[in-house]
Amino acid sequence: MADKLSPEDVTALFTRSSGDYAFARWGRPIAPVIFGVDDATLATFKGAIEAMVSLASHSTAETDPELGANLMFFFARTWDELLDVPNLEQLVPDLAPLVARLNAASANQYRFFRFDAQGAIKAAFVFLRMDVHLSQMPAQDLALAQAAQVMCLWSDTAFVKTSPLANADGVAVLRDDIAALIRAAYATVLPSYSSDAAHALRLWARLP
Repeated sequence: MADKLSPEDVTALFTRSSGDYAFARWGRPIAPVIFGVDDATLATFKGAIEAMVSLASHSTAETDPELGANLMFFFARTWDELLDVPNLEQLVPDLAPLVARLNAASANQYRFFRFDAQGAIKAAFVFLRMDVHLSQMPAQDLALAQAAQVMCLWSDTAFVKTSPLANADGVAVLRDDIAALIRAAYATVLPSYSSDAAHALRLWARLP
């Protein structure tokens, strides 16, 4: 059982390395699609997404009327494989320079979000390079961690040092404090987007 997050903890989870506070949640039903995995892993990821959506009292859809699929997971062995995905450069701007940066950083994951006119999330793209670390993670653990990280626009440093998951009798589960924060983030009385750090206090006030 995790302790309740402090106001400073909540603020930090949505304050980017640039110092800017930036919160956003999904403003439309989530229509996911996963590329590059077998059927078993596909089912595991869809189950994790559905669990997160249920936690947030949000919704899923078969298709998004504007984009078809609005949450896309891409699994690859090397970042260069992304350059061969048809039409991906139309969805992700400056794809080639991005691939070069990911290669230079030896990164194993990257998330890119698009937003609607109100600032809410309207699409997310998750790229996973299955290096030794990610390949050793059980599919269920990887799916749960990735699903949690696309439910909100978290800080780019939010889970660098600590995972959103905890160990419960040998089973990976979503941390209680992160689960509570996701629930609070989707409260209908709160905005779907905010760049004001005072918003973090409203989130904190709704934590159990």
